Amino acid sequence: MLADLPNIKVIKMKGMKCACGKIAQYKEHLKFNNYDIDGWECSCGEIYYNPERVEKILLLNRLQKMKYHLKLSRAKSNLILRIPKEVSDVLELEGGDEVELGLKGAREIIVHPMEMGK
Repeated sequence: MLADLPNIKVIKMKGMKCACGKIAQYKEHLKFNNYDIDGWECSCGEIYYNPERVEKILLLNRLQKMKYHLKLSRAKSNLILRIPKEVSDVLELEGGDEVELGLKGAREIIVHPMEMGK
């Protein structure tokens, strides 16, 4: 499910000191809110998740519950839909990026960010 998350910097430390005093070992596949992320797991059972990824997941979860009522603009014969800043931030979209637009049914539009390198 890492593909569902925007590309963000991965923090990799071999180990980190746990609250129990032992060293938690780095692991790439830990579950957090149904996402597979990296972090550190101690033999005592304590788990420390990558804080940058956790922050993105929590923001993404919050935004998925929201509904936006947006007004379309017009430029010549095209309609323009403006994406709210918090959505563009969590999806790491910038001006000039490409998205894929499709229709789902008669009255539903689906927009997907294009993957880098495509």
